[in-house]
Amino acid sequence: MKRIGVLTSGGDSPGMNAAVRAVVRKAIYHDVEVYGVFGGYAGLMSGNIKKLELGSVGDIIHRGGTFLYSARSEEFKTKEGQQKGIEQLNKLGIDGLVVIGGDGSYRGAKALTEQGFPCVGVPGTIDNDIPGTEFTIGFDTALNTVIDAIDKIRDTASSHERTFVVEVMGRNAGDLALWAGLAGGAETILIPEDPHDMKDIAGRLKKGHERGKKHSIIVVAEGVMNGYDFAKQLQEETDFDTRVTVLGHVQRGGTPTAFDRVLASRLGARAVELLLEGKGGRAVGMEKNQLVDYDIIEALAKEHTVDLNLYKLSKELSI
Repeated sequence: MKRIGVLTSGGDSPGMNAAVRAVVRKAIYHDVEVYGVFGGYAGLMSGNIKKLELGSVGDIIHRGGTFLYSARSEEFKTKEGQQKGIEQLNKLGIDGLVVIGGDGSYRGAKALTEQGFPCVGVPGTIDNDIPGTEFTIGFDTALNTVIDAIDKIRDTASSHERTFVVEVMGRNAGDLALWAGLAGGAETILIPEDPHDMKDIAGRLKKGHERGKKHSIIVVAEGVMNGYDFAKQLQEETDFDTRVTVLGHVQRGGTPTAFDRVLASRLGARAVELLLEGKGGRAVGMEKNQLVDYDIIEALAKEHTVDLNLYKLSKELSI
């Protein structure tokens, strides 16, 4: 393998640039040329591919987002679109592709793999919803962004004796809400993986109010419901003065934490090693702080699970 490509796809996440940097420098260290695909799978089909040098990835390890850009593509979901992408790669003599992204990006890598083009997936998403790895690139940074916001919201909630509902991202996974709620001392956390009982939530809040608690923080994962809808239901049950904060895309930006930079560097480098070993159709991850790799097709057949022990702990500590 003399030439490899690298692309970022789907929603951006802090640490993607660090992962691209690792892919480029690890490959060049082993005398392999690297080509960056700009604009995700759409850029792959259109041939927006450029050779990257050591200097191409200088001074990016600390930057959020992705300098390769990202885009979603409906056309690439078709076999015709996928074949277009393979033709562009073959035209440049590229032998393998590193795909950095989330669930949709992995599905694209899986499709290319099934058509005979070796790909390796690197988990890059703030949602932390990729099976086969305990942490995804960007999750830790987004988590700290949410916690910082919760800390600030708690100050004003305390000053005005109000209940605040904080809606966080995560798609259909509750990891971001769960970890942020636990770390931020939230009184209630709602995640898609566990049904909530509005009367039970209201009862717990009322109980806290009766013992003198004047404010509360409730973290709602977007996969459960809209924060405003939940606040409306809560007010009907409690009559508490409730405010809503939807953090939105601020969670996806910002300087990646040290954890995410190291994680991205390790995973990106390992992806290159797998291609050099002739192992396509794989995905990389972290389990118990050790690098692992697994079949990308098998990974997508599994469901992501949240740590319900953490969820149980959050309830025990928020009495």
